[in-house]
Amino acid sequence: MTVTADRKQEIIKGNARAANDTGSPEVQIAILSERIANLTEHFKVHAKDNHSRRGLLMLVNKRRSLLDYLKRKDLDRYTALIAKLGLRK
Repeated sequence: MTVTADRKQEIIKGNARAANDTGSPEVQIAILSERIANLTEHFKVHAKDNHSRRGLLMLVNKRRSLLDYLKRKDLDRYTALIAKLGLRK
């Protein structure tokens, strides 16, 4: 269910704006998206795991807040990120 350290480093490299960037909204959203995808797969097997479902909802809300912030601050970065991550269909 968690993101391994190697996978997290790959995500950071793929979404960082600078060399040592780990805190930009793009990186945070990408990591949250990976965790959300992992939890979604978990629920396909464990449908009644309501404690983890609460965590999933908190992750989705956090990602939504970061996306709203990014959209407010820089629309070009926002559109590029949702296209890269495939968040909007």
